[in-house]
Amino acid sequence: MHIFIKMRKEIIQEIEIPEGVEVTINVNEVVAKGKAGENKRIFNLQNINLKMEGNKITVEAKKATKSEKKMINTNAAHIRNMINGAKEKFEYTLKIGSSHFPVTTEIKGNMVIIKNFLGEKVERKSKILEGVEVKIDKDIIVVTSQNREAAGQTAANLEKATKVKNRDRRIFQDGIFIINKCGKLI
Repeated sequence: MHIFIKMRKEIIQEIEIPEGVEVTINVNEVVAKGKAGENKRIFNLQNINLKMEGNKITVEAKKATKSEKKMINTNAAHIRNMINGAKEKFEYTLKIGSSHFPVTTEIKGNMVIIKNFLGEKVERKSKILEGVEVKIDKDIIVVTSQNREAAGQTAANLEKATKVKNRDRRIFQDGIFIINKCGKLI
């Protein structure tokens, strides 16, 4: 017979707020304002406490289990991304690769229209999420937003819209591909 004892200990994550960014906490809502814009998010805090002391945010749990430790780390990462996004926008760079047919892209409302992909007559469409700016310059697409998740999802939507199916990927290497994620080359 095995007896499992849950290990409970105090876990604390501290996040420093840089100059030029203003953060307010109302129960489970965090708002970060800066020169690049404003980020709002409502967090699911079950046994986790959010406190603001001076220029530090503390995410803590007194008697935390493994699942609460994961929640603390996840929420701290989201808050860091919100603060960084309020300070300066996140930027994703994508490149249009076409070896067989010239691909043209244009923006209509909150959609990116991809024409002549693999010689198809039907246009492919990709959704632009709210709060995201997309700029197209020939074969380079730049996606910027103060919300990291929205910018990343918009870039992923563009990449997914040009997924090649039922063809040999070694020959048909056309598509839209992410080449730069928030300053990191891929």
